[in-house]
Amino acid sequence: MNKFRSRLLFALLILIIIVLIGLGLLLGQLFKSFYLQNFHERMEKEAKVVELLVQEEGLTNPFLQNKLDQVSSTLNVRTTIIHKNGKVLIDSNGTGKEIKEESRAVIEEIVRGKLQNKKGFYKVEEQYNLYYYGVPLTDKGQHIGFIVLSTSVDSFNKINQQIWGLLIGSLGMALIVILLLGVRIMTQYTKPIESATQVAMELAKGNYKARTYEDYVDETGMLSQAINMLARNLQDLISTQEMQQDRLRTLIENMGSGLILIDSRGYINLVNKAYKEQFKIESSDYLYHLYYEAFRHKEVISLVEEIFMTETNTRKQLVLPMKIERKHFDVYGAPIIGLNDEWKGVVLVFHDITELKKLEQMRKDFVANVSHELKTPITSIKGFAETLLEGAGEDEQIREQFLTIILNESHRMQGLIQDLLDLSKIEQQGFKLTIQPVHLQELFEEISMMLSGKAADKNISMELRLPDEPLYIEADPLRVKQIFINLINNGLTYTPAGGFIDIWAKEKEDRVEISVRDTGIGISEEEIPRIFERFYRVDKARSRNSGGTGLGLAIVKHLIEAHHGKIEVASKVGEGTTFTVTFYKSSKKFT
Repeated sequence: MNKFRSRLLFALLILIIIVLIGLGLLLGQLFKSFYLQNFHERMEKEAKVVELLVQEEGLTNPFLQNKLDQVSSTLNVRTTIIHKNGKVLIDSNGTGKEIKEESRAVIEEIVRGKLQNKKGFYKVEEQYNLYYYGVPLTDKGQHIGFIVLSTSVDSFNKINQQIWGLLIGSLGMALIVILLLGVRIMTQYTKPIESATQVAMELAKGNYKARTYEDYVDETGMLSQAINMLARNLQDLISTQEMQQDRLRTLIENMGSGLILIDSRGYINLVNKAYKEQFKIESSDYLYHLYYEAFRHKEVISLVEEIFMTETNTRKQLVLPMKIERKHFDVYGAPIIGLNDEWKGVVLVFHDITELKKLEQMRKDFVANVSHELKTPITSIKGFAETLLEGAGEDEQIREQFLTIILNESHRMQGLIQDLLDLSKIEQQGFKLTIQPVHLQELFEEISMMLSGKAADKNISMELRLPDEPLYIEADPLRVKQIFINLINNGLTYTPAGGFIDIWAKEKEDRVEISVRDTGIGISEEEIPRIFERFYRVDKARSRNSGGTGLGLAIVKHLIEAHHGKIEVASKVGEGTTFTVTFYKSSKKFT
């Protein structure tokens, strides 16, 4: 803005100088013309006076020379009377000795050209710095010659110089005053403009808090008010836009489904956080790349191409391989159409329904397993009951055998239903534990007494290796007993005759680790992640023949998690399995 002010000041200065020079030249010429006119009139009057004196005295009067000398001295002029034939009749030296004799020749030369002229004349001889004024001399109406008055023009030049000096001084002062006033006025009017310009530049840079002063009530004040109003409106607009963008960005980044935005040319412009986590990719792999180069799955590319061609909403369920697993996605794609039916691109939303598919499959498996588990005992009970009704009951031995089978199958159904009820109860959100101190040595002695008969029947030895000092944990004693009954019972079921089951406990800082090891058939590494699923059996025939329901380990896992503990499994096929359960000593650790 300083350049603008400098240019404006320079233009104003040039304009003022031009005007003042023109005004000075005009005034100088006017003053010179006025003074020269007055000089002419004075010389004319003085020439008339001399003419009257000559006419009154006469050219032949011997005292005319003295009188002319006196008059010339008084008027400070030199008077010369020249006959019409060019002869100098009388010449006074009124100007003193400063006027040289060469001036007579000049006077004669000037008059010689005016001899036939009966009017007055004047001439400035710059060579001698003299002014000549001549009037015709008449006698009784007859033109007999000229009276020529000459004087120095030094006074005229001096006056002219004084006039020019006065003009230059006055105009110089006027220039300074005008410049000072101009600078002040220009500053007064350009300062608000400069301030408004700076605010406009700040607004262009994105600083919408910039404001200008509103001290004036003229047009510049109105400009400042308009700039400030524009700044406030822009600030409100940008704030609203930023808030909307933040909301939209937060919504897009934190939504549970993956989202991808593709523009009308096929380039990917947006990838949200959920999509990157679902597909384990980086933004740089997708952003500003063509969709058919970025996507790794042909199914997704085909879906995008279908939307581009049909311009309609499309929804598909896709199964996409993700490294070592396969994931199910419910993909919704829609074209983006602008207000003027302008094609903007495509938006894709990926809903990960893998867990839903797993739950659905688990529900199907659960129904199938429950149906299968109930079908076997019910079929046995029905078959044996029908056989007894048909007459087999008359044989006491057969009747007793069939009734024993029916009773065993009824116990098996009762156990299955009880396990289902327990599992359902444990999985409910309102399930609560009765927390109290549990003496582990007493607990395992009770369990050992309960299962010692089954161990003896299979010729399996059980060994308890617990610390001598009392070992306590805060837990639900009934649920802890249920956990280890299931684990030890599983060991007895899958351990052949002659094997053994080893139970020991280790006390650590704030927790206790209890391990149950058997020498049974073992579990393969691939099956270990599935043994806690409902109705899953490592050896289905042996488990079913032993009366197991396939729900024991599922119940164990849920009960341990309810105590905020953990269970670990280590097993080798043909060597045995070790279950290690960890409990916190204090319930404060998991409340």
